[in-house]
Amino acid sequence: MKGIIFTEFLDMVEQRFSPQVLDQALLAARLPSEGAYTAVGSYDHGEIWRLASELSTLTQVPVPELLRGYGEYLLPRLLSGHPNLLDGMRSSFDLLQSLDSLIHREVVKLYPDAELPRFEVVERSAERLILIYESRRPFADLAEGLIRACGRHFGQNLNVARENLPAEGPIRVRFTLTLQ
Repeated sequence: MKGIIFTEFLDMVEQRFSPQVLDQALLAARLPSEGAYTAVGSYDHGEIWRLASELSTLTQVPVPELLRGYGEYLLPRLLSGHPNLLDGMRSSFDLLQSLDSLIHREVVKLYPDAELPRFEVVERSAERLILIYESRRPFADLAEGLIRACGRHFGQNLNVARENLPAEGPIRVRFTLTLQ
């Protein structure tokens, strides 16, 4: 997993909780990297889980809620660093529909070794978008946070329904987004 995901997570913890809570979580997690991340490095995704788990213990906030909150924090940070990704995007549905075809393609140009989740658009209408999230990493909560932040970015009130799909390989989740 790319280091920018880790460095932004550490920034979020420091801002939303405190530098002391971040230090406690890093110490308790006993990470192979020791929490020394660079934005362009690559790290095991399990380290985010360990950090989120320790943070949950320290703050009494459940891990899924922490990861959704992180997704909501992360999207504006990513978009501010790459505003050109929004060229031609008029709605959250436009952005979400372009994840695999445009945005992830650009990410791979920057980080050729990036291993990205897939987002398949199953249905799109003016009021509804159905996406299938697929990843070998268990970050559907993070994806949900990113989706919610996308709606806010475009000033749209999205109802997000989520259904875990049976899968023998990668994790698969159906997100049904409805404009309210």
